[in-house]
Amino acid sequence: MLFRSRRFVSTAVHRAEKDSVLKAFSNINPFTASGKDPAHLYNLVGGKWKVTKEHKWALDPLNGEQFLKMPDTNVEELKEFAENLKAAPKSGLHNPLKNVERYLIYGEVCRKAAEVLNRHEVAEHFAKLIQRVIPKHESQALSEVRVVRAFLANFAGDNVRYLGRSGAQPGDHEGQSPTGYRWPLGGVAVISPFNFPLEIPALQLMGALFMGNKVIMKPDHKTAVVMDEFVRMLHYCGMPRTDCDLIYCGGPTFEKIYGMCPVRMTQFTGSTRVAERLAEVTHGRVRVEDAGFNWKILGSDVCQMNLDYVAYQSDQDAYALSGQKCAAQSLLVAHRNLAKSDLYAKIKAQAARRNLADLSIGPLLSITNKEIEEHRDFVLSLQGTEVLFGGHPLKNHKIPSCFGAWEPTAYYVPLKHFANPSLLPRLTQEIFGPVQLVTEYDDAEMPAVLDLFERLPLHLTAGVVTRDPRFQHKVLAHTVNGTTYAGYRARTTGAPQNHWFGPAGDIRAAGIGTAEAIKLVWSVHREVVYDELDEPKGWKIPRPT
Repeated sequence: MLFRSRRFVSTAVHRAEKDSVLKAFSNINPFTASGKDPAHLYNLVGGKWKVTKEHKWALDPLNGEQFLKMPDTNVEELKEFAENLKAAPKSGLHNPLKNVERYLIYGEVCRKAAEVLNRHEVAEHFAKLIQRVIPKHESQALSEVRVVRAFLANFAGDNVRYLGRSGAQPGDHEGQSPTGYRWPLGGVAVISPFNFPLEIPALQLMGALFMGNKVIMKPDHKTAVVMDEFVRMLHYCGMPRTDCDLIYCGGPTFEKIYGMCPVRMTQFTGSTRVAERLAEVTHGRVRVEDAGFNWKILGSDVCQMNLDYVAYQSDQDAYALSGQKCAAQSLLVAHRNLAKSDLYAKIKAQAARRNLADLSIGPLLSITNKEIEEHRDFVLSLQGTEVLFGGHPLKNHKIPSCFGAWEPTAYYVPLKHFANPSLLPRLTQEIFGPVQLVTEYDDAEMPAVLDLFERLPLHLTAGVVTRDPRFQHKVLAHTVNGTTYAGYRARTTGAPQNHWFGPAGDIRAAGIGTAEAIKLVWSVHREVVYDELDEPKGWKIPRPT
């Protein structure tokens, strides 16, 4: 195992305080921070942690306590960040022909950071910190730490410089050698979401730095403390302190930086609405991993499979992290022969095991119960729809009303309603919570199902559950989802470091996790045509053409 998994024990004295490595970089104790003992956070700009004139409070999502005092950066304070970004050369802080030793520096930073994250106390520290700001099950929090640790290990040693590997080909004549380089962009921005406050921003930040870019990080302010701690750990591991700035501010404030300095590329993970706004503000200089209405289709042969496993995976895809995953299963398309089985009852039974005590269900940070109720009422107003299970707010909790709290929920919707163009936008509205739609089809309706997949506007993940190669091939050949899982164990969620993860069907699509994703998102191709030998013997000036 990467590190031992123990259940967290909240004590007055966090045992990780005994760890000298953790004490060397950490600014917060996630086990003790509270309304009575709040943690104080700072902006990072120009290599220094700084206070702002104003501040705002982060609420504990489980009880509403003000437990994190955060900077509230204003436009005047934004200017220093803009000046730093403006100073970044277009050729980057390093590239294959400049400051090449920095590739090795980042390889060493990755090695040290992977070792630090492999310490149980440090892994526990980050996992608990994640849980404090986005309550999720312990295994989900630890999974983020494991993915980041494995990613860092993957790029230790020489693997950062391998990202800048060049390619040459024969020229037209002796002495000519066209050579392609992966070139940085210069000053760039990473805007990251609340739901994976370590994994998503850490992988995108490191990719940007590997390729030689100067980065300004804007995590979601509700969960930015996690990246705050991660950047402090990178400093401890040798990252140059001025390579990355980190800012606490709202979206409208940060948008003003685009009028103050050139931001040569912005990588954004989050809602489609904000992605479209950024595309406008940046004049298209954006790479997006936006929201998804992700589907899973169950082939006719699924009735012959272990339905306990199929139900388990469907529950996990739809309701883990309370459905607050961009890859969460939003639509389950089941073959009609499964209606005679107990699959839905099995999914309901799995969902019923979720509870607030172990955070397998929890607060919803971007949507309220009122918004979910409005969606529920719309769905149930359609002929033939019904509640398969759930459909009500959670009870007996102290979650503040500014956050949602909802039961794992599934609504059955007849397939015919998805064919109605006036209903489709409302039906496929992404509810960033534990809600999924279920529909059914038979063999004759397969063209209507594929047409539905074609008309969906977002194409992040999908699952094709079948052992029938012809059925699998037909679905894969006629769909475009950027990360599609196929086979008996197909799912919709899962963004580890070992394969590409990202949407498709959009030229702005960003990937994450792999060398290919890093090069696509954080660098451009530059061709240098070397032509260095003398002109041919006996050469004379030709007639102009």
